Order: sequence, then C-alpha cells, then structure tokens
Amino acid sequence: MNFAGIVGAKYWTRIACVALLSTVPLALTACQSDPDIDITKLSVETDPPDVLYNQGLANLNAGNVTEASRKFAAIDRQHPFSEYARKALVMSAFVNYRQGANEEAITAGQRYLKLYPESEDAAYAQYIVGLAYAKQIPSVTQDQRPATQTIEAMQAVVTKYPDSEYVEDAQAKIRFARDQLAGKEMQVGRYYLERKEYLAAITRFRTVVEQYGTTNQVEEALARLVESYYAMGIASEAQTAAAVLGHNYPDSEWYADSYKLLQSKGLEPRENAGSWISRAGKALIGA
Repeated sequence: MNFAGIVGAKYWTRIACVALLSTVPLALTACQSDPDIDITKLSVETDPPDVLYNQGLANLNAGNVTEASRKFAAIDRQHPFSEYARKALVMSAFVNYRQGANEEAITAGQRYLKLYPESEDAAYAQYIVGLAYAKQIPSVTQDQRPATQTIEAMQAVVTKYPDSEYVEDAQAKIRFARDQLAGKEMQVGRYYLERKEYLAAITRFRTVVEQYGTTNQVEEALARLVESYYAMGIASEAQTAAAVLGHNYPDSEWYADSYKLLQSKGLEPRENAGSWISRAGKALIGA
C-alpha cells in the first residue's frame, strides 16, 4: 500500500473506532492498535456536562479526588458556557484545596468570584480562597504574608456574606491569623529586647497592644513593656503597663512577674491616664 493509502486507512480506522466504541466492544482491539488514540479520554471528551459533573461528584464521594478533578476540568474545557461549568469551577477550587494545591485553589476560587460574583456559591468560593491561604500560614519565625491574606479573604466572607454558614469559621480563621501576626511582632520584639535595643522592642510590643489587643499575645506584650521601660528608667510607663496588665489579667503569671520586677525597686503598678498604654488598655479584651 502506498503512503496515501496508509494515511487513508489510518483515518478511517479512527472514524470507525469512535463510531463503534459505544456499540461494539470488539472494536476496542482495533482502536488500541492505533498509538495516536487514547481511549480513556474519549468519554471525557464526548459526555454531556451533567454526566461529567455527576461523575465528578461520585468520584469525590468515593475518595477518588484526582479523577473528580479531571471530570470537573473536562467540563470547564469542553462546555465552558454551560451552567455546569459554573458549578464545576467552584468544585475545582474545593478539590484543589483537598489535594493541597492551595495556589490552584485560590486561582480557581478567585476566577469564580470574578465570573459569578452574585451567584449562590460565591460565599463558598470566597471561603475556599480563605481556607487555602490559611493552610499556608507558617510558624511565627517566617514571613506572615499568608496570615494577612487569610484575614483579607475571610473578612470578605464576613462582610459580603454575613448570613452564610461559613461566617463562624471565617471569624475563627481571622482570630488565628491575627494571633500569628501578633506572634511575629512578639518574636521580633524579644529579639530586640535581648540585645537591649529597647526602643525598637517597645515599638513591636506597642503594635501588639494597640493592633492585636484581642489576641493571646497581649499579656506578654504588656509585661515586656514593663521590662523595657523599666530597663530604660522610665518608671511611669513601666508602672502604667503593669497596672493595665493587672487590671485586665489579674491572675496572669506575666502580671505576677511584672509586679515583682517593680517591687524590687520599691515601685508598684500605677496607671498614668495620659499614657498611650492607658488609652490602649481600655480597648483590651479584659477591659
């Protein structure tokens, strides 16, 4: 057979394979002999979007996350203007999150929000974006940009979708992220304090008291302010920090340590109402 005949025979073999796959099982042998045909993908390329979507859900329920992802991606690729493409996109965000592909989950979620900002699943897409950022929050010894991104994404859930079922967990993730940011400030502040760079340390501890007063870092921040101001010889501010600490957290071990430090020089907690510490203290969680 000449070259043209070979090409023609190969072409018609492909046509026959596609036509017979759904009706004649024996045709699989002929199709499998053609190296250019991947029979595992034929159903994905030809199934209607509702079938692909249900197959994706079934695979997800069965724990076959990779296969579910493939089904949802096929809808987006093959049926981009269908209603199921919208549903598949938000499911792709979820599946990527489940697989630990956080950046892909964020991309899919943000794309969904751009295309369908008023849809019924917009709150869920925004929530998935927040979860994917939260998964990337590192220890306080590292850069805390993911914590800031988590707060922004989850605050959007709370603000834009206040009646959604995701608000409560979004608020919990915000609290966690804020605590991480406060922890980072404390870590840097302690670094400066150990090196007797008191002004730099005070700046960090002040940030915690003024900006992260509802976190669990604030007790130590106040105690470190007592220590820093005491070391600088600014007794009034040290006494005020101790007074605010004792007023808000009277049973705190940090307060007990601060009280002992002041007493070692014959001082005691005493609040100066004109101090920034006193003003910030009125907004603390224990006030």
